[in-house]
Amino acid sequence: MKENIRLNVSLLRRRVPHLTSAAKTVGLRPATVSNLCTGKISVGRAEVKTLVTLANLANCTLDELIIQGGKLTMIETGIKSLDMFAPIVQGGTNGFVARSQVGQFVLLAEMTNVLKEKGFSSILLTPDKTYPGINDLKGFVDVECHTIDEAFAEVSLVENKENILLYIDRSFILSGDLFELREKFEAEQFPEMTTILFDHSGEAVDEDDPFGPLDTLCYFDIDLATRGIYPAIHPVQSTSILLEDDALDANHTDTYKKAKRLLRRYKEIRVLMNTIGKDKIPEADLDLFQIGERLEAYLSQPFYVAEEFTKTKGQTVHIQQTIHDIHSILQGNCNHLEPKELTYKGKLN
Repeated sequence: MKENIRLNVSLLRRRVPHLTSAAKTVGLRPATVSNLCTGKISVGRAEVKTLVTLANLANCTLDELIIQGGKLTMIETGIKSLDMFAPIVQGGTNGFVARSQVGQFVLLAEMTNVLKEKGFSSILLTPDKTYPGINDLKGFVDVECHTIDEAFAEVSLVENKENILLYIDRSFILSGDLFELREKFEAEQFPEMTTILFDHSGEAVDEDDPFGPLDTLCYFDIDLATRGIYPAIHPVQSTSILLEDDALDANHTDTYKKAKRLLRRYKEIRVLMNTIGKDKIPEADLDLFQIGERLEAYLSQPFYVAEEFTKTKGQTVHIQQTIHDIHSILQGNCNHLEPKELTYKGKLN
């Protein structure tokens, strides 16, 4: 990975717990601040006035707000679409946005299950009530908590805190409890832990900045879910500072950009085909559609945690293999295959 210049997002989280409302009060667009945090807008392209205003909000200097030469680390999950379009930042804050019943908790359970084999421990902070889908995750985490005091106590017991996955329901953000929990961590000088924010209500989908500053945003696509293509990760709306700041291997970043561009156009052509018919679509667009259809099918994946229901053996795929496979599909090397031949497989044969 290479050096980069980025915002000190963890400092912003600690100093400005309600960044969206705070940004509005000082004349900043919440979307701009969010894009700066995820790297969608690079610090180098930001207006000086914006950076100075953020520094004033956080009561810090520009040197404290901007990290120079910092390194970000990706946690590889073996989930193709997640590692490619919304890679998890170790020690960062990663948000998952989804309507209910689109497979969000199954994906989180799969990620937890895979990373447990790599030495990660998991703590779930969730309201003391039952809601749809949460049981899909509860059975795989190590500990379930219902208050920030319980969560703090459980984190304190873990020796290797860098390898904690801290799952937190959005309600703890809205209440301000997450800010209080982070203050407790800071007071004890705990290292930055990998935080996974989720929303069981589905209301976060309607918010411009549902979780505040994020390092990675994983957005779910209801269209993929309704067509039975899982994990239903939206390849266009999902983003990560790892990708936008070119903090990863250049081959990963380049393939990501090409795949995202292709899938964006594929989705547009799909809508047009359903509206005006295939016969009116230009030949060049039909070629793109053919590739997009196969790439979309390849990004589906059988999960270990769902084997009992799907009767299909789970698969993980190393990110370098995923990059190689996607590059091959983008080159048109799989056009001779039907999409169903690529659906719910691991790597390309």
